[in-house]
Amino acid sequence: MKETLHEYLREQRNAVLWKVDGLPERELRLPRTPTGTNLLGIVKHLAGIEVEYFGAGLGRTWPEPWWDDAAPAEPNADMWATEEETPEAIIQRYRRVVAWADEGIAGRELDAPAHVPWWREPETTLHRLLVHMTAETARHAGHLDILREQADGQRGLLTAIPNLPDVDEAWWRAYVDRLRAIAERS
Repeated sequence: MKETLHEYLREQRNAVLWKVDGLPERELRLPRTPTGTNLLGIVKHLAGIEVEYFGAGLGRTWPEPWWDDAAPAEPNADMWATEEETPEAIIQRYRRVVAWADEGIAGRELDAPAHVPWWREPETTLHRLLVHMTAETARHAGHLDILREQADGQRGLLTAIPNLPDVDEAWWRAYVDRLRAIAERS
């Protein structure tokens, strides 16, 4: 059971990394929603919550200084990258956090105790953390999927498994036009 849960989390993490791979810095940083959602900010956010859940939640301390521990936190600071935070630094930090989190997961059984003070029931288990982080990562991977398609048209589940119909661009344009026409008639 633990390996299955962990594998699903790994798949979502891989999707996150694939969705930011190869994009220029501007495209990674560009806000694409009215609330400023951007690809790089989502990766930064995911790194932070992995540290929270698989670090503090399991009684562990992340071994590196965080982004800027000395600066006062501003609202939503984990959802965007400052000019000093390069895409490479954020993506590499995410990779390090994932490896570190995996060490904490590997060394514990599913029923290992965990503590999340902001949850309604703060005393929990590694099992619940794995389920929660898989859902959280999948949610944000879905955001990244849409943002990446807006950025450069890349779409699909994974490189090897796009999970979309094997059709050409003309088909997609006609499909979108048909959906738009239905919506406009509503």
